[in-house]
Amino acid sequence: MDTNNKLVSLKKALVLRRALSQKGKTAVFTNGCFDILHAGHIALLEKARSLGDFLFLGVNSDSSVKRLKGSSRPVNCQKDRARVLAALAAVDAVVIFSSDTPFALIKTLKPDILVKGADYKASEIVGAGFAGRTVRIPLVEGRSTTGIIRKLAKGHLSSHKSQVTGHK
Repeated sequence: MDTNNKLVSLKKALVLRRALSQKGKTAVFTNGCFDILHAGHIALLEKARSLGDFLFLGVNSDSSVKRLKGSSRPVNCQKDRARVLAALAAVDAVVIFSSDTPFALIKTLKPDILVKGADYKASEIVGAGFAGRTVRIPLVEGRSTTGIIRKLAKGHLSSHKSQVTGHK
């Protein structure tokens, strides 16, 4: 499998979307930063893919992640994040977008099903009016990129302290 084939422009995604519609196939869309891939991401992507025939995944660009998450993010660059996500069996196509929300992507693709995490209220889901229906998926408790970054920072500080003081 060549994951590069799953990395597509919006123009290519629209061609794929039209082909799916002509074949009567269900297109699902979800999006996110996916900065450090974790079990919560996998659960969301697998559930999203199970809802239809094809999963389009919108991935925030580096500049977008920086605006949304702060100057220390992203940890992984957009090219690497997209490539890792493209390697997942649940993901059929990855489209990187530069805006803070996937509104234009959703408006263009008009997915049959739009998927977001249940941490979003239905009224907060951007682009819902352009999707056939919207599905909110429960998050996996205790799994988040921010949590992983915090753990790493604590571990790094503890390790650093033991090196400096000689204590563990």
